[in-house]
Amino acid sequence: MQTAARNVALVIVSHSRALAEGVRELAAGMGGPGVAIYVAAGTPDGGLGTDTEEVRRTLLQALEAREAAVLLFDLGSAYLSSTAALELLDEPFRERVVIADAPLVEGAIVAAVEAALGKEVGEVKAAAESVRSLKKIT
Repeated sequence: MQTAARNVALVIVSHSRALAEGVRELAAGMGGPGVAIYVAAGTPDGGLGTDTEEVRRTLLQALEAREAAVLLFDLGSAYLSSTAALELLDEPFRERVVIADAPLVEGAIVAAVEAALGKEVGEVKAAAESVRSLKKIT
């Protein structure tokens, strides 16, 4: 029998490795040690940007460990790299990935908590996207 956090992995795609690692640390702290959070960030030379091939490899790694993956991204061009990476995956893998249209930090935290609770991939995605309407200051 699988543990609750074994169903869904999170994949964070960011232009900045430091930002992505910080988001991973924060989300893991809220979701707990059983949540699988992977990072595809920066360029091969260590600069700012995204690398489609790294995103593809990271997605495959996440899908080896979990049944499905929720992909979160920081900026529009990270979304473009993510969709390009998805197109490079074989259909059985592609079907197991969803992209969440969510704020990166808040979305990753909520997604990590939901994954830790054993929610299905659609529920994890919906929870991440639900934070778009939250106000930080009232």
